[in-house]
Amino acid sequence: MKLNLVCIPGDGIGPEIVAEAKKVLNRVAEKYGHEIIEKDILMGGASIDVHGVPLTEEAIAQAKAADAVLMGSIGGDTNTSPWYQLPPNLRPEAGLLALRKALNLFANLRPAYLYEELAAACPLKEEISRAGFDMLIMRELTGGLYFGERKTVEENGVRKAIDTLTYDENEIRRIAIKAFEVARKRRGKVTSVDKANVLDSSRLWRAVVNEVAADYPDVTLEHMLVDNCAMQLVKDPAQFDVILTENMFGDILSDEASMVTGSIGMLSSASLNDTKFGLYEPSHGSAPDIAGKNIANPIATVLSAAMMLRYSFDLDKEADAVEEAVRKVLKEGYRTADIMSEGCQKVSCSQMGDLLSERI
Repeated sequence: MKLNLVCIPGDGIGPEIVAEAKKVLNRVAEKYGHEIIEKDILMGGASIDVHGVPLTEEAIAQAKAADAVLMGSIGGDTNTSPWYQLPPNLRPEAGLLALRKALNLFANLRPAYLYEELAAACPLKEEISRAGFDMLIMRELTGGLYFGERKTVEENGVRKAIDTLTYDENEIRRIAIKAFEVARKRRGKVTSVDKANVLDSSRLWRAVVNEVAADYPDVTLEHMLVDNCAMQLVKDPAQFDVILTENMFGDILSDEASMVTGSIGMLSSASLNDTKFGLYEPSHGSAPDIAGKNIANPIATVLSAAMMLRYSFDLDKEADAVEEAVRKVLKEGYRTADIMSEGCQKVSCSQMGDLLSERI
């Protein structure tokens, strides 16, 4: 199979962690008989330095022509980098927002998995963390409160701010379909999170999700109010498989879920459109303070590449192999600096990439 990829190394530690993900992907291609066609493009600060803008039209066209995009990290130190002296629309993160819009990436997937070997880093009680958890938050990314009409006015001498939360049934249906399709690749359960006891948008959300569920009799559906879900994530995270929710709720819950894993350096993510196309990236930032030191943790980027194999190419066996390689390396006691603990062996970013590749 030909895998036509665009890679965005980006800024900070981005080039280092993308290099290790490429190393692992090349090993997968070698073992399973695939051909990887890849092209690097500039985005963020790296693009500003060369082109004066965080994303060019040519880069967008190249991304659109690919089957998937693998990205490192975008941005720099907001206090010291000259990139942040520019107008907001010319700063590094504007490139990512423009790319998401151009590619119509409406579905954000954020896995939260607790590795047994890293359970000590989990902030939850031991009796909870001992059970482990493996969940995925499916967040609607292009609608809702963040994209509704907004204004600030003055009425009778009093300032008043208005933000509008809107969803139409088509926006809800397409993200629900994604959630059920992903659940079929996992453990077959969707928890749809809303605030249907208060909000009309949530009542429509629940009704449309129920309609979609009828086409997936093999997937279990439950509904949960968002405040209850926030409590359940710290009380019993093992109960969740796929959590489906709207933009603002997903923003908050995905950060909560990432925190209970104990290390953001292990967290992958994907943003998908209504085809198999996706943008895959680690959940962490560009960490400019450690850039170029070969000490960054590449595992989140490698796991993002595994998500790419699974969701954009339907290569589940290959994705399983990458995820199993991560488990093996951790079980053998190898750690990068951010997840180092007593009794383990510290390795560099590139060494971790080598170890992962050797175990494919």
